Amino acid sequence: MLADKTAAPAQVGANARANLRWAFILVTSLFFMWGLSYGLLDVLNKHFQETLHVTKAQSGLLQAAYFGAYFLVALPAGYFMDKRGYKAGILIGLCLYAVGALLFVPAASANSFALFLLALFVIACGLGCLETAANPYATVLGDAKGAERRLNLAQSFNGLGQFIGPMIGGTLFFSATQSASGGDQNMVKMTYVAIAVLVLGIALLFSRTRLPDIREEEPLPHGVVAQGLWQHAHFVGGVITQFFYVAAQVGVGAFFINYATEHWDDVSNQSASYLLSIAMICFMIGRFFSTWLMGRVKPATLLACYSLINILLCGVVMMSIDGVSVVALIAVFFFMSIMFPTIFALGVKNMGKHTKRASSFMIMAIVGGAIMPYFMGAIADHYSTAISYVLPLLCFIVVLAYGIRQRRY
Repeated sequence: MLADKTAAPAQVGANARANLRWAFILVTSLFFMWGLSYGLLDVLNKHFQETLHVTKAQSGLLQAAYFGAYFLVALPAGYFMDKRGYKAGILIGLCLYAVGALLFVPAASANSFALFLLALFVIACGLGCLETAANPYATVLGDAKGAERRLNLAQSFNGLGQFIGPMIGGTLFFSATQSASGGDQNMVKMTYVAIAVLVLGIALLFSRTRLPDIREEEPLPHGVVAQGLWQHAHFVGGVITQFFYVAAQVGVGAFFINYATEHWDDVSNQSASYLLSIAMICFMIGRFFSTWLMGRVKPATLLACYSLINILLCGVVMMSIDGVSVVALIAVFFFMSIMFPTIFALGVKNMGKHTKRASSFMIMAIVGGAIMPYFMGAIADHYSTAISYVLPLLCFIVVLAYGIRQRRY
């Protein structure tokens, strides 16, 4: 059983459960905040193509800086939390998030693509700390049997943030005034200053809240034999699969606006941003609905079914049917919805004392998102945006294989 080290023995019971619920609510707010950041990223991709005149491949460097930071910060964050606990990791992550958002001020003033890359890198360093802490923390704040459903529920609010992000970006970054002013980045600057203030407010709330200090040193479940980190096949497979899944997710979103404007008549950049928000609504609904469905269908089975459907949908996207293929691309988001949290939960399940380190490697696997947009952009520049979606299709095949394998357990 997991122990709450901060509660006195007399408080164990109703008070302890209430403490766990409050901790879960606070942690869930973090999922919303990094969803908001990610939702803005795909809009910035197209916005900088227009205002800074970068190519599709160059705009993919935004995702490279953003998700590359996850790779670099995940292990140090995991080791830090081993020493100082989840709360310390969350506070460090929030502070870095705020600093990165404030770096948008000099970047916008200089109208420098390189400085924007730096600002996004710092933001992502903070998000890497938050994800390394919050994902495993959500899985252990309650009964181990409900870990997948609990993480999917928390990640549903990540979907809400991803929906709101494109709405904000589409309204502000692609407004008539902004288009007329060319390279003026004032609205980008104001948006990220507001985010920095919000993030610092959340950090203050966390600093004043007493969170349960969950430890993973307790005995493993009956029948589970103690092993080294890399001896757990489900963990190793999870890290590999997470790499390919995040590559697919980021690639699908990075060129969504390009694809929509190219494959649906009379769709502007701003309208395409709103279509991206609709896709994110599908993503959010998919998380809530699938969390409920997991009470009736094994998570691994659902993962396999959803990945198979996305393979077929990517095929329709590559067919470039005007309008229809854009709808298929929007549908991809619904079926991607449960993949990250389900792969994560399956990968770190029953890892005992290795949970924090396992989480670090699962977050490092997010580096797949740093690599995919560049290659998709290069294919789009040389052939077409539609053809570039062959790469997410191949990634979903890897997810399908992992889902099928995990159905045995």
